[in-house]
Amino acid sequence: MRALVFNKKLEYVTDYPVPEPKENEALIRITHAGICNTDIEITRGYMDFKGVLGHEFTGIVEKCSNNKLIGKRVAGEINLGCGKCLYCRNQMQNHCPGRSVLGILNKDGVFADYITLPVGNLHEIPKSISEEEAVFIEPLAAAYEIIKQINISSSDKVCVLGDGKLGLLVSQALATTGSKLTAVGKHREKLSILDKTGIKTILKAKFRERDFDMVVDCTGSPSGIKTALKIVRPGGKIVLKTTIAEKSQIDLNQFVINEISLIGSRCGPFPDAIKAIKSGKIDLYPLISDVFSIEDGKKAFKQAAKKNALKVILKIN
Repeated sequence: MRALVFNKKLEYVTDYPVPEPKENEALIRITHAGICNTDIEITRGYMDFKGVLGHEFTGIVEKCSNNKLIGKRVAGEINLGCGKCLYCRNQMQNHCPGRSVLGILNKDGVFADYITLPVGNLHEIPKSISEEEAVFIEPLAAAYEIIKQINISSSDKVCVLGDGKLGLLVSQALATTGSKLTAVGKHREKLSILDKTGIKTILKAKFRERDFDMVVDCTGSPSGIKTALKIVRPGGKIVLKTTIAEKSQIDLNQFVINEISLIGSRCGPFPDAIKAIKSGKIDLYPLISDVFSIEDGKKAFKQAAKKNALKVILKIN
């Protein structure tokens, strides 16, 4: 099958073996997939991953022990737990010590004709959601994870740092809480997407506000957490969404002195994301920069890595 494979460098191949589904797994034919910042960071050394990249997708179930799923259009959660440990037994397979992660850790990803995933990881996509919108289900679920982790009220002063793909999704998701939200970024053309939804935006160069109750770092930069520390109020919360290959140093004393809570936030609830897209609460089409065929996957990665790029989608089947 066709695939984009990373092993020290990214290569497009046409003879990658088709995976064979195990018991309680489905064979899925990938139709569309999205390039995430995590994919780009992997090509820079993050997670030391080798194999087929990609974890944001929509596809059609072609083989499965559950006949009701065959022919259905699905998206899939990316963490595969062992099913036996304490975390898996408590519905926390995202933190299973022995887990594999689609296209990130010990599991070939979705930049290929086919993948396999456990049936329990799959979510059927409503007909009202387009192929392009469906690609955003996984990253939008990650945005809604923040709302699941933290009770955000209408009186809370919240700041989202970063106007990349995830920052724009997080801002739109948090706007549904009715909080006093400000989105900060470097690019007026990207922030304009949020302007049209009524979200307050400020260019970083002109940003002077302080004392936020909560700051969410979606910058994809080591400097993001440092900026967050400068603008969060004492006793406030910082939510860290940024994952990058580059290491950074921060002054941990500030967390102690100012009693700041640091909250890591990763994968999130697919049903919440699907519901939000179906309802029209989240505007996704302005976030799509380009669509490439899988044959042009290397070119697509170069485009996705550009500073002005948003979501680059691979059309696979």
